[in-house]
Amino acid sequence: MSQVFDVLVIGAGPGGYIAAIRAAQLGFKVACAESNPYADPKGEPRLGGTCLNVGCIPSKALLASSEEFEKIGHHVADHGIQVGSVKIDIQKMLARKDEIVNKMTGGISFLFRKNKVTSIKGHASFAGKTTEGYQIKITGKDAGTITAKNVIIATGSKARHLPNIPVDNVLVCDNEGALKFDSLPKRLGVIGAGVIGLELGSVWRRVGSQVTVLEALPSFLGACDEGIAKEAKKIFTKQGLDIHMGV
Repeated sequence: MSQVFDVLVIGAGPGGYIAAIRAAQLGFKVACAESNPYADPKGEPRLGGTCLNVGCIPSKALLASSEEFEKIGHHVADHGIQVGSVKIDIQKMLARKDEIVNKMTGGISFLFRKNKVTSIKGHASFAGKTTEGYQIKITGKDAGTITAKNVIIATGSKARHLPNIPVDNVLVCDNEGALKFDSLPKRLGVIGAGVIGLELGSVWRRVGSQVTVLEALPSFLGACDEGIAKEAKKIFTKQGLDIHMGV
């Protein structure tokens, strides 16, 4: 690959892919490079960033499934509806989540094609500068060198792991591992009572796990409005989350 682009966007997350599409709509020749495969079964880079692939979108899909399970198992009787034993199919729940993610990443691919944005699968790094623009080295599937007159860096960030505690996504999981348990965990400890920890803890508690939440700060959801935080703690406690503050 050896081409000259008006704009190169490094990173195809919510900031990157939107910038790429808008630049193309304004008449620029645009490319967007992404290197993270996330959970792609083929190991190829995926569009959409953390939010779409292993963040807010898949977590909301699981949250919706767990809510339906909880309604059927605990609340429909209040309406006079009698049901038998309710069971959760974890694999099917995860498959639905993956289907939603795939549909949305496919939507970004469609928008790239529609707006003539060149999608580059590979890691982009600066290799120099000429009179034409920045020399960008691509390593990975679309290996080569391209030239970009302007570069937008939208690489996002990575979760910080606790020191000396290796994350194997079997015994110790990060947010990505907590989205793809092969089976229902009997017991689950969540370190951190932030929005991600509470959301995923709520998912697995609703479908049957025993969940304990540990938070170092003395206040629950300290960044939120005090009234909202107080009400949220009541709701999560009622759901069955065992919440410990200041530990």
